Formats: sequence, structure tokens, C-alpha cells
Amino acid sequence: MAKTERQELIRASLDKQPHEVASMFDGVAKRYDLTNTLISGGQDVYWRYETRKALALRPGERVLDLAAGTGVSTVEMAKSGAWCVAADFSQGMLAAGRFRNVPMVAGDAMALPFADESFDAVTISYGLRNVADPDLALREMLRVTKPGGRLVVAEFSTPTFGPFRTVYMEYLMKALPWVAKKVSSNPDAYVYLAESIRAWPTQSQLALRIADAGWSAVKWRNLSGGAVALHRGYKLA
Repeated sequence: MAKTERQELIRASLDKQPHEVASMFDGVAKRYDLTNTLISGGQDVYWRYETRKALALRPGERVLDLAAGTGVSTVEMAKSGAWCVAADFSQGMLAAGRFRNVPMVAGDAMALPFADESFDAVTISYGLRNVADPDLALREMLRVTKPGGRLVVAEFSTPTFGPFRTVYMEYLMKALPWVAKKVSSNPDAYVYLAESIRAWPTQSQLALRIADAGWSAVKWRNLSGGAVALHRGYKLA
């Protein structure tokens, strides 16, 4: 296979064709968790903890963790005593996390393989921006959530402090791909990831889209100066 053909296979474009995105994540699966920890300076552990807190899970509840990758976020949520299932459309990511003691399901966020009103809570971490139609995915999450249930979206966002925002955007486009070259099994994918973060809506814009999808009482909280935002909403009973 020619080098250019291989790049097309493992680096998605911003139109986010599902087969391209899935292939790209298959390519980063081997060292995905390590790479994330290094490029975030260890903040990924804190972000997962805060996501679990935002979900306010209770023992016995059923939780869907979308874009779960290798399941490291699902393991964090399971500490609450809730029953948590990891779902991702990258077979390579799920395979890399098979050693984790959580149920795993291959599934597309735009056509979830679950019945209506199956879960008490649904969450998606750093994956909504990789979906070709995020609004459809948000409606699908609403469909599989029980009345009175909640949603938490953890996603990279727009830093609120101007000087930090400038430094952060420069890091995304220059330093992040450089670091990924040193540690990732597929460094080209991190160029796409940087581009997709820069193109993603601001906190208030995303809140409006979540509300337009049918979720109620949508609010958000910034983490790490707004580099990450947690959006939370509810499904009316």
C-alpha cells in the first residue's frame, strides 16, 4: 500500500466519515491511553473523575459510556457501583481494552444498538466531535435514556482566558502532533484531533445544540480553564 493511501486510511478528515474515523482510532488503539495521559499532562485522570462526579451515579443504575475507547472511562464510572457498559465503533479500541472487567459493545452513536429508555444515564467523553452528525447522536442518546435520566458530555472546548486560549491553540496545532510522534502508534491521527478540537463549538454553542436535541436544563462547567467542558442535561419525565 502506498504511503498516501495509508494516510487516507488512518487520518480522518473533518467531514468525519464513520469508516475513516473508526480506522483512525483502530490505528491509535495500541498506545491510546498512554498518549492521552502524556499529551494532557496527566489531566485525563482528573477529567474522568470529574465526569463521574457530574453523572452522580448510584449503585444499581444502568449507564451507557459512549466513545469509551479501551474502557478506561467505564472503569472509572463503575467505581460508583452502577452497571456500566462501554460502547465504541472502533473495533480496535474495544479489542485493546478487552482485559478490563466491563461489558463492551460495538456501536455507532448515530444508531445505538439499544432499546428505548434502557439507561439511567448516558455519557460521551471526547467523542461527540468525532461523530458525523452530533445532533443525531444527541437525539439517539435521548432515545435510550429513561425519563428523568441525565446526560453528561465531556469534550475539549474553548479556554475562557484569552492568553491561555492563544497558548492552548498553539499547543494543539504544533506541540500536540510533535508529542504524538514520540509516543503514539499513529501520530498522524493527532493532527486530525487537533484540527477537530479547534473547529468544535464553544461551550454556549454546544449547550444550545444539546437543548435543541431535546435535553432539558442544560448547563456546563469548565475544567482546566475551559480546555475541557462538562455539559449536563436531563430527559424530562
